[in-house]
Amino acid sequence: MAPVLSRSLASASLASLPPSFFTLKHSKQALNLRSTFIPYNRLRHGLFGGGLKWKIERKQNRTFVRCDTAVADKEAADASGEKFEYQAEVSRLLDLIVHSLYSHKEVFLRELVSNASDALDKLRFLSVTEPSLLGETGQLEIRIKPDPDNGTITITDSGIGMTKEELIDCLGTIAQSGTSKFLKALKENKDVGADNGLIGQFGVGFYSAFLVAEKVVVSTKSPRSDKQYVWESLADSSSYVIREETDPEKLLSRGTQITLYLRPDDKYEFSEPTRIQGLVKNYSQFVSFPIYTWQEKSRTVEVEEEEETKEGEEPKPEGEKKKKKTVTEKYWDWELANETKPIWMRNPKEVQKDEYNEFYKKTFNEFLDPLAYSHFTTEGEVEFRSVLYVPGMAPLNNEDIVNPKTKNIRLYVKRVFISDDFDGELFPRYLSFVKGVVDSDDLPLNVSREILQESRIVRIMRKRLVRKTFDMIQDIAESENKEDYKKFWENFGKLLKLGCIEDSGNHKRLTPLLRFYSSKSEEELISLDDYVENMGENQKAIYYLATDSLKSAKTAPFLEKLVQKDIEVLYLIEPIDEVAVQNLQTYKEKKFVDISKEDMELGDEDEVKERETKQEYNLLCDWIKQQLGDKVAKVQVSKRLSSSPCVLVSGKFGWSANMERLMKAQTLGDTSSLEFMRGRRILEINPDHPIIKDLNAACKSAPESGDAKRAVDLLYDTALISSGYTPDSPAELGNKIYEMMAIALGGRWGRSDEDDEADAVEHGSDAGASTEAEVSEVQVIEPSEVRAESDPWSD
Repeated sequence: MAPVLSRSLASASLASLPPSFFTLKHSKQALNLRSTFIPYNRLRHGLFGGGLKWKIERKQNRTFVRCDTAVADKEAADASGEKFEYQAEVSRLLDLIVHSLYSHKEVFLRELVSNASDALDKLRFLSVTEPSLLGETGQLEIRIKPDPDNGTITITDSGIGMTKEELIDCLGTIAQSGTSKFLKALKENKDVGADNGLIGQFGVGFYSAFLVAEKVVVSTKSPRSDKQYVWESLADSSSYVIREETDPEKLLSRGTQITLYLRPDDKYEFSEPTRIQGLVKNYSQFVSFPIYTWQEKSRTVEVEEEEETKEGEEPKPEGEKKKKKTVTEKYWDWELANETKPIWMRNPKEVQKDEYNEFYKKTFNEFLDPLAYSHFTTEGEVEFRSVLYVPGMAPLNNEDIVNPKTKNIRLYVKRVFISDDFDGELFPRYLSFVKGVVDSDDLPLNVSREILQESRIVRIMRKRLVRKTFDMIQDIAESENKEDYKKFWENFGKLLKLGCIEDSGNHKRLTPLLRFYSSKSEEELISLDDYVENMGENQKAIYYLATDSLKSAKTAPFLEKLVQKDIEVLYLIEPIDEVAVQNLQTYKEKKFVDISKEDMELGDEDEVKERETKQEYNLLCDWIKQQLGDKVAKVQVSKRLSSSPCVLVSGKFGWSANMERLMKAQTLGDTSSLEFMRGRRILEINPDHPIIKDLNAACKSAPESGDAKRAVDLLYDTALISSGYTPDSPAELGNKIYEMMAIALGGRWGRSDEDDEADAVEHGSDAGASTEAEVSEVQVIEPSEVRAESDPWSD
């Protein structure tokens, strides 16, 4: 490297000097340096050029040219500056650590229990090589005793304890982790079997005690020291006191005892025994050492009932047995708070199904067994263990179904609960119903252990969890018990359809899990695999129809020709179905086609016959379009009808009738966009229907007929309803139907002559043919007096 560097320096420097700077003479094999621009004396004192310093030196009758970097001199000058250490106001720094790192006060117990667990882990590891450290107190445990009367909490562990020097080093130095130093020492010494279950890493967890305490007293005894020391500090103080414990009643055999004197605001909440037990179960339930809490209990005992002697009665002899009664007495005792063992730490082959179900019920307060579970371990860039469950029933509250903050995934780091509030970070919204635990030893948490910091790590975890969830659901779908997946689909099917909308990257995993009713399976749900398997050889698309109910789908006019040709059609009867299928677009290279939209091709049409029919009814189509005006974009001969006279289809790129209905029903929908997004409407007529044939004749013989025009209007309104649209004026449609009914009935069942005269008078007055003076009184005839000519009961 040195020769290369010298050559580059020389070349750069020479290039920066004038061309006439050097002259060479081969006299006595010596190199003479002369300059036409710079005096020789200047070269002797030094010359700066190209960032370098050139200087001529003579040694032993020889002349040398020395080149130094000018930057080196500058750096040497800068290095001579005065160095300072950062200073900190300790009380202010502690206040920032305590009140800025943690979002919830209750985490103080998690941090202190984790420290106690680390102390026990250290002792367990060191006792392998030094059994004498255990001494007579062999039990490794943690005990928590709240005192509501005095407003204190005492946390005692039988761990490794601390000497006076360790007290100063660990508690007196902020952000110095004794656990981290211990692990570093193990790594440097290459100790085999080092326990990686130690939790601490930041060195600030102890100070979380000041979240709720105004005074903290730490009494500790190390098995390597004969003395017990007490560390004491106030919340707002910048100093602490260490003294030797001299009270015989407070001496410990080994370990550490932390006493928190709670603040007045927190005294009543955190000194309550049930509250402490709840926090232990939430945060530290799976710590590998037993945790006991001081709890009030009750028991039934039998006591002798004292009977009062009444006046005049002799007292009973002393030897006679007295009556006993059962009473309930209260007492205080230690209770194990972490009974449930971390099932995910065991080998899945050794865990029975009943154990998984019991763990699920206890952890998530459920009463039903899960539909499925998955226990797995992932290794590689991120290592973690997890147990995931599919619940047996959806939440009763619909808002919790798609809520990303359902708190269904509990994150643990080294068996200590960290958080269950991820806002969709570990699971997408449509899989928020999945419950489970995730435990890792090396997750990148922030200091408060509440937030995952590296988004890349979170993305990897999310990807693996989602993949395992899909495998679990696929196992339910492929199981022999079909009722399990039917139950799953009833509870969570809508969420998988939501995934088709929100997660395009997992369409290949989601699509095989979807289920729909169809024209060939109106009672049982079928999968898309079943549909594709039942397709004909010439069928090139997956046909579907979106409606509001199964009944309306069965009777829709769009189905007629497809059912006639034995082509299966999927029924999309839930509001989310149509949007989900539109996001899928294809499945197994088969496109999804909406049969309620224009340009539907079945692929087996007779082109010659179609051309002749179109030419025959071309005049009728133009005439109907002229009568309807802007209500329809165009009128054309239909390829999808067999029994209905007409149908109203949507344009290819607009909303369908079902989508238009859904958008109108939106609470916060924008009505101004309805006209823009509403698809153009196309009226398709059936040339084989009698009504259409009659209209075709009317169009040619009496195009101005009022009855024919009214028939066209009514035909359009009827097609509007049968195609799934909503009429703009239902009352006006009703009047048209009444009018047509009156024409059709026309006294078919024998109206009386008086009724005919009254109708004639009434119609004449409306048309201006007669005046009020010409209208005679009409006799009102009760319905019972109207008799037909063929009445057998007539006189």
